[in-house]
Amino acid sequence: MLERLLDSVILIDHFNNVRKATAFIVSLDPLKTAISVISYAEILVGLDDAGATKAKALLNYYEILSIDTSIAEKAAELRRRYRWKLPDAFQAALALNYHIKLSTRNTRDFNPGKHLFVEIPYKL
Repeated sequence: MLERLLDSVILIDHFNNVRKATAFIVSLDPLKTAISVISYAEILVGLDDAGATKAKALLNYYEILSIDTSIAEKAAELRRRYRWKLPDAFQAALALNYHIKLSTRNTRDFNPGKHLFVEIPYKL
């Protein structure tokens, strides 16, 4: 059963050798951890071919959550309500749909005091 959705900022930190991010990722049970197709694309767009090949080895270790019309509708509702960027609204919609935590460092958009589905695993 899934427990959390890793936001791309956590994965980007890991690929940028941020020790706190790597320690957090290593501590997770990969069978209870997911990433979204959005994070998958956001990670790969910033890498060259060699980096993308290495990144895919980690990314494919997790369940990859896709977007369907119900997720798209929820994301649209969240974007209107909170004025989040669409990728952030999709991340939130996926976390809410699967009843899992969204692990992120994005406290500007995702205040964990206001949004109980958000977890901030570390700070820089």
